[in-house]
Amino acid sequence: MKKQTAAIHTAFRTKDAYNSLSMPVYHTAAYEFDDAATMSDAFCGRSDMPDYSRVMNPTVTFFENKVRSLTGASDVVALSSGMAAISNSLLAVSSAGKNIVSSKHLFGNTYSLITGTLKRFGVEPRLCDLTDPAQVEQAIDDNTCCIFFEIITNPQMEVADIRALSAVARRHGIPLMADTTLIPFTQFSAGELGVDIEIVSSTKYLSGGATSIGGLVIDYGNFPEFSKRIRNEMLFNLGAYMTPHVAYMQTIGLETLDARYRIQSENALALARKLKSLDGVMSVNYIGLEDNRFHALARSQFGHTAGAMVTIDLADKEACFDFINRLRLIRRATNLFDNKTLAIHPASTIFGPFTDSQRESMDIKDTTIRLSIGLEDPDDIFDDIRQALTPEQ
Repeated sequence: MKKQTAAIHTAFRTKDAYNSLSMPVYHTAAYEFDDAATMSDAFCGRSDMPDYSRVMNPTVTFFENKVRSLTGASDVVALSSGMAAISNSLLAVSSAGKNIVSSKHLFGNTYSLITGTLKRFGVEPRLCDLTDPAQVEQAIDDNTCCIFFEIITNPQMEVADIRALSAVARRHGIPLMADTTLIPFTQFSAGELGVDIEIVSSTKYLSGGATSIGGLVIDYGNFPEFSKRIRNEMLFNLGAYMTPHVAYMQTIGLETLDARYRIQSENALALARKLKSLDGVMSVNYIGLEDNRFHALARSQFGHTAGAMVTIDLADKEACFDFINRLRLIRRATNLFDNKTLAIHPASTIFGPFTDSQRESMDIKDTTIRLSIGLEDPDDIFDDIRQALTPEQ
């Protein structure tokens, strides 16, 4: 089956008692067993029967199985948020004395996790230019536990060569871990590009219009120790498993993902091209534009679509605030890939807690507006941006 068909027609693990077309929501904490031996097998991992909904639930398992069938992964673990997926994955590979090779171009809380929280527990952050494989190789030593990166950085929109990073990771026998949230896994294969652990904030494209918070760890099975730890240690000991109702909503969202994404990515490209002509817009950053420095690389990795995040730069911070305040259709909100178009000033919000020098080192500019392009008619989105850029007479 093609991916869109598989997203809709994944089979239930067991036949539903009432022949429901949608996986029921199993809002239960525990499950009864027929006998002691069956109970023991479930709790000790000798069967795939659920034992307790903190670590296994039929509704969540069904969602995980859908994602596994679409990605070809060996295992998928659904967690309570994208940050839970990142933190659980990094905790599974790291320990005191180890180091993580990554970049300064990371989402704010991911940066804080690596440079703050994990560092406090003795894990060293080694931040370098991930677009330079030679620099990445120099940062690695015997204590490096992984390379972690975002396939498109948010909001800098930098794209690293995944195949090149994979070759470096292979030479050193360490996992390549990628946050792939900005391009859906229905559009490209991270595993085929050489990613070992794929991490997704399912809050974004998958949830179907920002209905729920969730995260996915997609394990391609290249590091057995990771596979064992993420399922048997992190999931059990940290308690960040996805709830059944979220899994239900995100399963429904997954069924319409391809249709929604095609419209959003087409809207983003059309708008990026038109925004370049507007007075007041200093620059437009979108990897789908032919003159973008990452366009060719992104095309070779992700195919013909380039996601639904566009950034524009205005004259200064005051111009950015004035623009946001004048928006009428576009919502002033965080998040990405809602059905509605959203606008935010990253420097004063997501990266607001950082110092000026930290933001400068991370290439977070006061002049940047991040736009998450929704499902509205692109002409209406453009008209709102144009009027918001025009000072009232």
